[in-house]
Amino acid sequence: MAQLIKNQAIALDPWTSLALADGETPETVALPVGQVIFPFAVWQSRRAEILARGTPVGVLLEPADPIEDLAADVDQLALIAVNFPKFVDGRGYSIASLLRQRYGYSGELRAVGDVLHDQLFFMQRVGFDAFALKDGKDAEYALKTAFAPFSETYQVSTSQPQPFFRRRA
Repeated sequence: MAQLIKNQAIALDPWTSLALADGETPETVALPVGQVIFPFAVWQSRRAEILARGTPVGVLLEPADPIEDLAADVDQLALIAVNFPKFVDGRGYSIASLLRQRYGYSGELRAVGDVLHDQLFFMQRVGFDAFALKDGKDAEYALKTAFAPFSETYQVSTSQPQPFFRRRA
């Protein structure tokens, strides 16, 4: 089971993730109760039914999902999880940046999938505030080493809107 780091602390995960089994479609899958992270396809096909449940809602975005189709709904989502299927797939960084900067998403933004401690500093800079580490990775080690590898950053980011030269003055 993945260990969750949220707001730079180890946290328990109250969310469950819905996965489609073989033969299930977004229209026919049974919707579980509680705080659920729904695949984007399920969200698209059953949005009204999911919102009518009255519980906090999460959506899982894959790298190829059209993020602009979620833009109008970001205010209704308590959590957006972005999947990193491989360590070398950087599309999730762009998705996070767009969600925070262009679409104004202010809820929990969680990195899931092949998430390693080496990436956490950079993920946080584009807007992630929660990280489900890859199975077998040590969350305590990640907390000690991941969030402060550099004393200063030069570029602007979601977490630091001013460049270094402006902060020095």
